Amino acid sequence: MMNIECSSELNEQPQMLPPPPGTFIDREELIQHVGEFAVSQGYVVTIKQSKRDKVVVLGCDRGGVYRNRRKPIDESAAECIRRRRTGSRLTNCPFEVVGKKDDVLWVLTVKNGTHNHEPLKDIAEHPSARRFSEKEVLLIKEMTEAGLKPRQILKRLRQSNPDLLSTPKHVYNVKAKLRQGNMSVRNYKSLKPQKSAVRNNYLSVMEPSWRQHNPPRVPNLIGGRFVDSQSFASIDVINPATQEVVSQVPLTTNEEFRAAVFAAKRAFPSWRNTPSTIRQRIMFKFQELIRRDIDKLAMNITNEHGKALKDAYDDVLCGLEVVEHACGLANLQIGEFVSNISNGVDSYSIREPLGVCAGICPFEFPAMIPLWMFSTAVTCGNTFILKPSEKDPGAAVMLAELAVEAGLPNGVLNIVHGSNEIISTICDDDDIKAVSFVGPSTAGSYVYSRASAKGKRVQCNFGAKNHAVVMPDASMDTTLNALVTAGFGGAGQKRMSLSTVVFVGGLTPWEDKLVERAKALRVQPGTEPDTDIGPVISKQAKELICRLIQSSVDSGAKLVVDGRNILVPGYEHGNFIGPTILSNVKVSMECYKLIQEETCGPVLLCMEADNIEEAIDIVNRNKYGNGASIFTTSGVTARKFQTEIEVGQVGINIPISAPFPFSCFTSLKPLFAGDINFDGKAGIQFYTQIKTVSQQWKDVAAGTSSDV
Repeated sequence: MMNIECSSELNEQPQMLPPPPGTFIDREELIQHVGEFAVSQGYVVTIKQSKRDKVVVLGCDRGGVYRNRRKPIDESAAECIRRRRTGSRLTNCPFEVVGKKDDVLWVLTVKNGTHNHEPLKDIAEHPSARRFSEKEVLLIKEMTEAGLKPRQILKRLRQSNPDLLSTPKHVYNVKAKLRQGNMSVRNYKSLKPQKSAVRNNYLSVMEPSWRQHNPPRVPNLIGGRFVDSQSFASIDVINPATQEVVSQVPLTTNEEFRAAVFAAKRAFPSWRNTPSTIRQRIMFKFQELIRRDIDKLAMNITNEHGKALKDAYDDVLCGLEVVEHACGLANLQIGEFVSNISNGVDSYSIREPLGVCAGICPFEFPAMIPLWMFSTAVTCGNTFILKPSEKDPGAAVMLAELAVEAGLPNGVLNIVHGSNEIISTICDDDDIKAVSFVGPSTAGSYVYSRASAKGKRVQCNFGAKNHAVVMPDASMDTTLNALVTAGFGGAGQKRMSLSTVVFVGGLTPWEDKLVERAKALRVQPGTEPDTDIGPVISKQAKELICRLIQSSVDSGAKLVVDGRNILVPGYEHGNFIGPTILSNVKVSMECYKLIQEETCGPVLLCMEADNIEEAIDIVNRNKYGNGASIFTTSGVTARKFQTEIEVGQVGINIPISAPFPFSCFTSLKPLFAGDINFDGKAGIQFYTQIKTVSQQWKDVAAGTSSDV
């Protein structure tokens, strides 16, 4: 009866969850993860067994229930002795987790997640909470050398730390260690209580270390865990409007990159075998979470990139369309079946994922481009390594957090950071089967040549800007609205921007109204609700734009509107450039060549042509540009333009825009390197490979041979 009561009491005790299993970069990170989670649940772990490079066994260092040692009145002496022996000690807690090194990563498994004791109501009850911090140990050393007594030392320490629980005895112990010359911080590491922990919730762990920095450090995502890089080198993410440091991007170490690739490679077999319907459900949940947090995402983009909030929302929404499209990819992955191609032989083809894929993103669209890449890739069954731009990585990390929350398994999506070195590492890694790239022409050519030399499947979109041809019969208001929006929107920092306008018949009828509309645009921080043009991404970008403008003027171009000296009250140090219009531009000018090749700023180049043939020739001779538009009321002229223009995308009375995900994003060489593009069916073709199966079933007992 007594044993039944004891077991029922144990069952009524508050449940303490074991730490969630996972993969970790090293042994120390695994121990820290288990320790921090244990504190949130009301218990403290200790190392029970360790082989530093192979395995570590962690257990609960507080445990047990005292058994009833009182002698029952009708109990025999022998029974009393037996109970005294078994009840005079505290029964050890059975909780135990094991960390083992598997190739590169450490893998955590739970051997026994139960406890036989109540949780600590206050973690300060545990002796570990009485340990001194490194700073306090140094103060104890200084005050001891000054002749202060332990009680005096403790009193002074409590002046700066009122919550200090240590006693004079602990000070004596520290003094003894100091006399032995032991100043190791590890022996005095503080155990801070998690005061706001929510029990029975895996999310109730302590604040991760990468969030504790000021400014915060952008984490890597490796094996399902957001972890702070061990790298000491980092790049500051600067708010273009205020010049404040928003965060710091550590340069992922080679060991961390290998751990990310290993995690992706290990997750691939189970993910590829996950039914497509389950992968789709995760995407449905993912798009729901993006809608929930779209305000946070847009604000982060504005703070890091500088674009106006309305443009930041468009950035997220364009990426969201790709996620929504990914929810229905199963229909587009259907193979082909041919029955009875020979005597009793059927043949069919199936699409299979490639394996580990990687994506390298530019700064122009911090949300849309990452979603272009990994949404399609992982829904097709691949695992993914994402490298966001080091200039604005926050949105990509936030999207990865939402993907994990949506149920994406550990290791399916991983994030690494860096610049040129990490790009080269991605291109060279033998475990990565495919690379997607969007960015400048020089970097894109490098990625294509290096990655393809390693036998990888590669798609690279680069180059930059687009042309518009304005015919004399074009609608004045419609055309001007399109030119101003496409030319100056996003501060001109997008690869779909319209940078050059060719006015057939001359600029004169259009100039005054174009200038009027350009000057009406509001240049201010992107966080203001009525902003039309925000700052450019960096000081270096602003200096380049100003240099190109001056070079154009020196070469004979006319500066119709000059936005270089604009001042925004309260943001004098921001990277602001107002709308700028240059006329009399020639194809030989440096500004025309460079602004076409690279993403630049809110600068509109105006050229003139005598007829439609000359305008088409100007556009076709420029090898940089994703597309071209024509504004006219003549169907014959529009058809001629559509037929003779040599670009991948054509707009008629509308500027070039980002394509819908169910259509294909098309660019012609040299703006695209690779065989298959990003969106629509082409995107699925890039991230999958075809396997053809021929089969024949027959009665083995018949012993007949195949006539194939």
